[in-house]
This record gives sequence, structure tokens and C-alpha cells, in this order.
Amino acid sequence: MEQAGAGLEKIVLGSLRRVPQDEAPLLAWPLVCGSLVAERTRALEFIGNVLRVEVPDAGWRREMQSVAPRYLATINRYAGQKVDRIEFVIRQG
Repeated sequence: MEQAGAGLEKIVLGSLRRVPQDEAPLLAWPLVCGSLVAERTRALEFIGNVLRVEVPDAGWRREMQSVAPRYLATINRYAGQKVDRIEFVIRQG
């Protein structure tokens, strides 16, 4: 099973490295955070090495900030573009 996981990761990494660099962190977000979190959040933009991610409310923002270092390490491994910080913003309206 580990070989399958390593092979899949290699495919994902290769795919993300072929997209424009400013899009890679946006596309990597759902892979990094997983499907349950991806259903409630949305990567908005990647500017100045900061990935902005929309969350539904302040509770989600607090929770996401607590796991941000783990997500940051993973997204930097996948995206091929240096992400210095993930900023969580509350969905408006």
C-alpha cells in the first residue's frame, strides 16, 4: 500500500509542477486539507507568498489557525512554490 501512496504522490507532485506557479497552491489546497475541510473552505488567492483561504466563520478560522503549520509544511511539499503563510478569512455574506 505504501508504494501505491508514493506513486500517487509522485503523480500529484508532477501535475502541480506543470501548472502556473501562482495557481499551484490554490490547486493543492483540497489535497492538503482533505475532503471534509475542502467542502467547507476555499482557497481564494495566492499573492506575495501568502495563500488566502476562505472559512465559514470565526470558529473555523481559530481551528484552521491551530493546524496551519501542518498544512503549510504539506502545501510547500506539494505546490513547488514557497508559501510563507496561510491567511484564513471569514466568508462574507
